Amino acid sequence: MPGYRAFVSRLLRATGALVVVGALLLTPGVAAAATPTPAPGSTGATAVSTSEQRIDVRSGPGHTDTISLDTTLYLPATTPAPAVLVAHGFGGSKRSVDADARELAARGYVALAWSARGFGASGGQIALDSPDYEVADAQQLVDWLAQRPEVQQDGPGDPRVGVTGASYGGGLSLLLAGYDPRIDATAPVITWNDLTQALFPNAAATGPLPEDTPARGAFAGDGVFKRAWAGTLFSVGSAGPDGAAGSDGAAGSDGTAGSDGTVGAGGSAGAAASDGTATPSGALPATRLPLTCGRFTAEVCAAYTDAATTGTLSPATEALLRRSSPVSVTDRITAPTLLVQGEQDTLFGLDQADANARQIAANGTAVEVAWYAGGHDGGAPGQTVRDRVGDWFDTHLRGGGATAAEARDGFVYEVESGIRAGRTTATTRSVAAEAYPGLGGPAVTTQQLPLAGEPQVVTNPPGGNPAAITSLPGLGGALGGLGGRLSAFTAVLPGQSASFAAEPAGAQVDVAGAPRVTLEIARVPGQPAPAEAVLFGKTFEVDPTGNRTLLGSAVAPVRVAVPSDGSPARVTVTLPGVVAPIEAGNHLEVAFGTTDQAYAATTEPAVWRVGLAQGTDLAVPVVPGRASTPNTVPVWPLVGIAIVLAAALAAWLVARVLRRRREVTPAGVADAPPLEITGLAKTYKGGFSAVKEVSFTVQRGMVLGLLGPNGAGKTTVLRMLMGLIAPTAGTIRAFGEPVGPGAPVLARIGAFVEGPGFLPHLSGADNLRLYWAATGRPTAEAHLEEALEIAGLGESVHRRVGTYSQGMRQRLAIAQAMLGLPELLVLDEPTNGLDPPQIHAMRELLRRYAEGGRTVLVSSHLLAEVEQTCSHVVVMHHGKVVATGTVDEIIAGGGAASFAVDAPDKAVEVLGALAGVRDVAAEGSTVHAELNGTPRASAVQALVEAGVSVESAGPRRRLEDAFLQLVGEDTAP
Repeated sequence: MPGYRAFVSRLLRATGALVVVGALLLTPGVAAAATPTPAPGSTGATAVSTSEQRIDVRSGPGHTDTISLDTTLYLPATTPAPAVLVAHGFGGSKRSVDADARELAARGYVALAWSARGFGASGGQIALDSPDYEVADAQQLVDWLAQRPEVQQDGPGDPRVGVTGASYGGGLSLLLAGYDPRIDATAPVITWNDLTQALFPNAAATGPLPEDTPARGAFAGDGVFKRAWAGTLFSVGSAGPDGAAGSDGAAGSDGTAGSDGTVGAGGSAGAAASDGTATPSGALPATRLPLTCGRFTAEVCAAYTDAATTGTLSPATEALLRRSSPVSVTDRITAPTLLVQGEQDTLFGLDQADANARQIAANGTAVEVAWYAGGHDGGAPGQTVRDRVGDWFDTHLRGGGATAAEARDGFVYEVESGIRAGRTTATTRSVAAEAYPGLGGPAVTTQQLPLAGEPQVVTNPPGGNPAAITSLPGLGGALGGLGGRLSAFTAVLPGQSASFAAEPAGAQVDVAGAPRVTLEIARVPGQPAPAEAVLFGKTFEVDPTGNRTLLGSAVAPVRVAVPSDGSPARVTVTLPGVVAPIEAGNHLEVAFGTTDQAYAATTEPAVWRVGLAQGTDLAVPVVPGRASTPNTVPVWPLVGIAIVLAAALAAWLVARVLRRRREVTPAGVADAPPLEITGLAKTYKGGFSAVKEVSFTVQRGMVLGLLGPNGAGKTTVLRMLMGLIAPTAGTIRAFGEPVGPGAPVLARIGAFVEGPGFLPHLSGADNLRLYWAATGRPTAEAHLEEALEIAGLGESVHRRVGTYSQGMRQRLAIAQAMLGLPELLVLDEPTNGLDPPQIHAMRELLRRYAEGGRTVLVSSHLLAEVEQTCSHVVVMHHGKVVATGTVDEIIAGGGAASFAVDAPDKAVEVLGALAGVRDVAAEGSTVHAELNGTPRASAVQALVEAGVSVESAGPRRRLEDAFLQLVGEDTAP
């Protein structure tokens, strides 16, 4: 599985990287002796010098394990200065956080990055942030900083020092702060509170929760093993004795890929045996660990082996995981702590940050919390969050930041709007509150949504197979690239799931936390059932068309003991903590299934009756706060396996639907126009109206151009036309049939909207064949040769698409849209990337296509091309239609005319004397005039009667002139 490990490692790398910013602290009593430091961001604070260090540490019980850590010290331009330890994520190395450490140093900090034991070029074995090993190693790094003259000191052996890191590094940050009181501030990112809860969700009884708890679990159980994530992480640390990954800096959960792209936990320094003797480079102590353990310690290997083979949490494994968890030390953390957690995270959910916040704040320690629209499944924090981390260090390491601290809100979370800014960025808005709920902030407002649904019988198949698919490690909601929509198809399997729906929301509801619902689970007489039921709860948002989105792409497992006497077990289930704006008109649906491939559920066949407890509602948490200015957060880009999985599943779904409908696809209404759009509107979450009351009709034989400046709503109209998004209001009919997701009439429409998407490892021809095969229609109907001729790629059509230029991809995408010779062809910016000869050829192609009785709808910003190609035009501005008609009608709309005459001066005099005519001017032998309502024929007659010979008369304007008049001179198309 090295290829899969490499892929997952690259995914995790994207989520773990945190650029931490800060500034120099001059503490009272030391400031007078310290060299003045330039302000952060000034020229004097940008020079950074580095030095490589090998630091020997003694760790383990009795400090008998001596290893060498590979470190890099980053020095600012001016010292002494406070220091920050920068820890990397699982599978990474010091190279993973090089950019982070450099930015810290550029801001005036001494930064120390190191490869944790078992990773990169450091020695030792991976002990999973053990207090005896990784934490002890980090304490000795603090000792080392206390001896450096470049580091500002609070006292003998006590440097001014903070610590930060993501995921594995975040856990180390909190554990170090708990074990070492010299830590002055910490900023852990997307990390855990309790590994038993993170890897065995609901493994311990938590008891009733206060009303101001937005994200924690609330029911007891023995836990359900999160085997997919655990297996993925174990494989990253299980590189074989061949040293697959070494000192080049292996890729990891927050790191950069090594120069050879290999992945693993090996390192050139090799591991150290428990007696302190070093093993050969990249090797393991064969007499102590089996090859399946990679570079893990024997204790960690035994714990994973036990969990993976039994699916249960043994006392020994629980003890090991608890010692490697911040929960074991949160009661003694006194360093001010900023907790940054991701809202798209199936590894460490919002509940983990919630528990850390409450436990640390109970000591009287300053705590702030930030949730952002990313995580292990969604990407790294954006600039707003990174600035917040910088502010935190400014306040607690640099000093003198009281004003900034007072102005900063104690809790912020990000809400995605569902709108894309470009094609790779999701827009968000931030909601801020004075403090985290329960820590001095607002109490959580709980909205009670009545649920409907009778008790339902669900089955657990023998072996637990087939199992529902909700997420893959590191992919989460990006499964299929549809933000949870594709996973919604596989998250609820027939016969395995019970669903209950709430009423549509009358106004937008911003869910911020973990919804709760109370269930009753009972045995079905005469059917098999073990002593316990294992169910997986999930929350969907459902739009009026029935499209469902699995919120957070996350599930909440619950293990419930069910009485054998037939009485039901009653349990309150806390669903996954999410941040999700529920659009007005949409509704929430909760479902409880018996399987999920990401977990080790029961394999015994079972039948259960699952129903709502009498009078139960869905309790939805809403955190009061104020919205701030919208910002943008990078959307995690789709990569190899996600695209392949999406294509395979989509192909199967489409083929299945079309096979059923192939023989019964309606021919449409006789003589109905190819496209009728009436009163179309689309309002996104947050109240943004992209399209407002759009109406127009496209007749057969037309080549219609859809024009408008950026943001006019053109692409939104096309996406609604193709059933990709649902309109808020209005109707779309094609050939007399309503258009919607999966509508049979879509088979008569070919489209190229929002850029080409191809499998890069396949040839152009193979991509077209695969696309057509996914439709389930006969190969003979594809007209593949005609499409390949349209592409005009020559022999290049047999090359891998990954080698294509943008223009070649564009031509292949248009050929794909024309497969099957659809009756209505919809193209969004078809000439992007084409050179002038190709644009001319495209123009002729579209004309011929329409002349054959078909219809073409083109959205474009190239006004000259629309003028030469299209017969009709619809102009949009600010989401509305501002003009429709033939190209000639639009051009002539203002009455501007040009006259070719033999006596231009005389013509200017004659035309200027006509009532209403203005702006008359000669340009050579041509006279231009704004007729302002005067018929052109009347103007010609006046010229002729005055003895002026008129050779031609026609509209003066071009389409560009008309467009600018309609939408404004300062608006670019």
